[in-house]
Amino acid sequence: MKLGVFTPLFNDKPFAAALDYIASLGLDSVEVGTGNYPGGNHCPLDELVASKGKAAEWKKQITSRGLTLEALSCHGNALHPDKKFAKANHAVHRKTIKLAAMLGVPTVVEFAGCPGDSDKAAKPNWVTCAWPPDFSDVLKWQWDRKVLPYWTTEAKFAKAHGVRIAFEAHPGFVVYNPETLLRLREACGDSLGCNFDPSHFFWQGIDPLAAAKALRECIFHVHAKDTRIDPENCAVNGNLDTKGYDKLDRRSWIFRTVGYGHGESWWRDFVSTLRVGGYDGVLSIEHEDALMSPKEGFEKAVSFLKGVMLREGLPKMWWA
Repeated sequence: MKLGVFTPLFNDKPFAAALDYIASLGLDSVEVGTGNYPGGNHCPLDELVASKGKAAEWKKQITSRGLTLEALSCHGNALHPDKKFAKANHAVHRKTIKLAAMLGVPTVVEFAGCPGDSDKAAKPNWVTCAWPPDFSDVLKWQWDRKVLPYWTTEAKFAKAHGVRIAFEAHPGFVVYNPETLLRLREACGDSLGCNFDPSHFFWQGIDPLAAAKALRECIFHVHAKDTRIDPENCAVNGNLDTKGYDKLDRRSWIFRTVGYGHGESWWRDFVSTLRVGGYDGVLSIEHEDALMSPKEGFEKAVSFLKGVMLREGLPKMWWA
């Protein structure tokens, strides 16, 4: 396995300075945002797509420091009912796939997006229950009219470029759990798979170890991020929580640096489950811990993961 980081954490730093810092801590790889929700501070997407030479020079900044570029990320919502917003997100998505192909990067990380409830909608509508029947009708319309047509086309586009799309299962979007991810993959093709982020499974009440087994054939990328469930707040209000992330004492859950939501034993089980399922790629640190500075949270995550990762290849069973 490799240890990496999702670089929007360092959007306040020049790309070269961020890479120097990452390399100094002994990481193996980076995942770079190209635009949409993560921003593109470290990746001048239009400029790179337009020039193979500039794209190669940009990648050399990474490889010259002994790092690999494991993924490009453009989490967005190309299904947004606001046509201008959707068009802009789609453009970044397409350009990111083209850049990944140019650079030999196998994986692009994205959200599956979420439409509205009709062609007249102004905002996305994430359906969370089956009744009253209005919600089931909306969900059927979304998948039949928007989700499947769009991602059928985009799966073919990605495959034609030799690139895989790894969806981060995230509430608020149509792909938010293993069932919805597998539904989209089965309908649209095997160039679609998973960016496995256990933090979003924890707060939905999903066991990430069971989820990893269910998704074992299509885990393309992994985010290393944790979640702490507040047992008292959750006991009163459940896990669905729309309060701001700054309401730390009142929320049912908050994101944490790895090891601060679940201990070393759980993370050892997680990397072992990934390996049993055939995943031996990168653990890409994503830091969104409101209790720690970016520097402290990142460095603690690096130290923690170095202790639980499985670096060497599978052994021969010399004992049997």
